[in-house]
Amino acid sequence: MIVPFSVNDFLDRALTVYGQRTGVVDEPEQPAEALGEKGALTYAQMHALARRQAAKLDELGIEVGERVAVVSHNAARLLTSFYGVAGFGRVLVPVNFRLRPDEVRYILEHSGARVLYLDPELVDTHGDMPVEHTFVLGQDEHLYAAAPEDGGAEPRAWEPDENATAYINYTSGTTARPKGVQITHRNVWTNAVTFAMHAGLSDRDVYLHTLPMFHANGWGMPFATTGLGIPQIVLRKVDGAEILRRVEEHGVTFMCAAPAVANAVLEAAKDWEGPIPGRDKVRIIMAGAPPPTKTVVRVEEELGWEFIQIYGLTETSPLLTFNRGRAEWDHLPAEERAGLLTRAGAPALGVRLALSEPTEHSEGGEVLARANQVLEGYWEQPEESARCLEGGWFHTGDGGTIGPDGYLTISDRKKDVIITGGENVSSIEVEDALFSHPAVAEVAVIGVPSEKWGETIKALVVLAPGEEATEGDLIAWCKDRLAGYKSPTSIEFRPELARTATGKLQKFKLRAPYWEGRTRQVN
Repeated sequence: MIVPFSVNDFLDRALTVYGQRTGVVDEPEQPAEALGEKGALTYAQMHALARRQAAKLDELGIEVGERVAVVSHNAARLLTSFYGVAGFGRVLVPVNFRLRPDEVRYILEHSGARVLYLDPELVDTHGDMPVEHTFVLGQDEHLYAAAPEDGGAEPRAWEPDENATAYINYTSGTTARPKGVQITHRNVWTNAVTFAMHAGLSDRDVYLHTLPMFHANGWGMPFATTGLGIPQIVLRKVDGAEILRRVEEHGVTFMCAAPAVANAVLEAAKDWEGPIPGRDKVRIIMAGAPPPTKTVVRVEEELGWEFIQIYGLTETSPLLTFNRGRAEWDHLPAEERAGLLTRAGAPALGVRLALSEPTEHSEGGEVLARANQVLEGYWEQPEESARCLEGGWFHTGDGGTIGPDGYLTISDRKKDVIITGGENVSSIEVEDALFSHPAVAEVAVIGVPSEKWGETIKALVVLAPGEEATEGDLIAWCKDRLAGYKSPTSIEFRPELARTATGKLQKFKLRAPYWEGRTRQVN
């Protein structure tokens, strides 16, 4: 018997088993109408709202397969949309709320979204977008159809197709324009269930949404937690002290985060009065870039939280590898144990990894992967899709090595992508912005180590003859044209940029001095 996977399987189980349990607790300042007391929803209420959201899309004539975008900070209504949209056959497009309006406009036009759900904070800047219908999250009389008990219609049933696209997640890559990653219901299912198994999740856990829900669909945690009836605590904006407070108030037991979030918590812990909450209970799952060994030691010793490392990409839903402390490592000194934990990890269940042939510039080959959670393709980009899936393997663009114990270590990044604070930034996109400045003749954008962000963006610039510009001028120029996190944090002026005989920049050589003395060219 084959029963097609659907994202609604997770919410349906939550209704059946945990209907009266609190499913999500929203931020206190969010509009509470329709969300129950203090912005909390039981799983039964969340299930009912998802159905009313789907019924509203029926009223608007949004058909199966059509796209519905949402630009929002973490919020209970965003969480519900994962089911109210995709669970009824449409395609949800979660968009990074940090993007500039023109960047959001491109995504909406490229995806062909007919509906936009917008965070209340973004109405003034994003309220005039090229969509047929715009709804502000919190204005629930427009967002949801009337409940059936109030005369509203039930949503149209959808016969699940596990190979149908459920979400399109736009990610910065090697091109200046973001690509739309098509994630299917099958991708979502295998990622969420596999992730939950490796993380040891149960209905006794409490999850804190420190990770943006738009980012690779919250790494699949909105599905894994819902299916297991785990209470989900919404954190709208990252703040180290607020994370500690939420852990204490709600009994949080796990969260997912970029290394920069862990650093924020460690800083806040210095001024925290009383015992650190969650000691010997919280596990923090990190990805985006391997943190320094000392960060791992500090998390486990100063916070008393368990550190777990994963590796993956938006294109892989994202889980490819998992690295959690093993019984065999318990006797090891803290530093040695931490060194083992900073590796990307062993393949998750059902994942096959391989390496391409090493190049003269890398000790390892490109990491290749096969798994049920690998993307269907890039939306409306068949050539890019064929390239990334060439030979039946997904090409990650990361260089690495696989040890005799099967554990993967990422050694460098072959794609022109910088990961800063857990966000992917296309170096080409930043270079395009700098090239548009009249004083810039040549530019190369690279990632350099950062204690706070893992990597930060540096631009190497050659000015045009007779032109003048300061570091501040060029950074401000970028901030006027790009999202803030994409802008360089430093500019270095040079008389020339070394190129090959064919005129090609060799970025590995430009990066080398900044990474000298490090075993890996990522941080």
